[in-house]
Amino acid sequence: MEYAPLPQPEEIPEREKEDAMGAYLMMFAAVAVGLPLPVINLIAAIIYYFINRKKSRFVHFHSLQSLLSQIPTTLINWALVIWAAAIFFREDWKLTPEFWGYAIFAGACTLLYFIVSIIAAYKARQGKMYYFLLFGKIAYESAFKIHPPGVGDASPVNRPPF
Repeated sequence: MEYAPLPQPEEIPEREKEDAMGAYLMMFAAVAVGLPLPVINLIAAIIYYFINRKKSRFVHFHSLQSLLSQIPTTLINWALVIWAAAIFFREDWKLTPEFWGYAIFAGACTLLYFIVSIIAAYKARQGKMYYFLLFGKIAYESAFKIHPPGVGDASPVNRPPF
């Protein structure tokens, strides 16, 4: 498999560095808006990715990595919100030690994600690649893989009516 060369920090325009950094900082803006609904962060990451992925391979990589890493954090926090709502709407609601254990786990995961995202945003602003565990490899392969000639070059079957 062949990959495009990685751009060096001095080769990346400032605007692309800012767009790559924005992929990670988008999550903080979404947290402020959707604190009780963690799915807002994921929706914001999806929108940001689809708007910015065509700008460059560098921006594509960082936008996709931010999006992919947002998924587990969102699922963990969403499970906590659902569990808390289920407890709250019971007549005899009581917070169990299991609930508190999961709440601490979710908080630790979210805090770790925030820290890693800040580091990634800083590195992206410098024009550097920063690879998250697991998600970095997936984002790299998606953004920098060169498709062999002939793949995707076929004329489309469906055409506009005019």
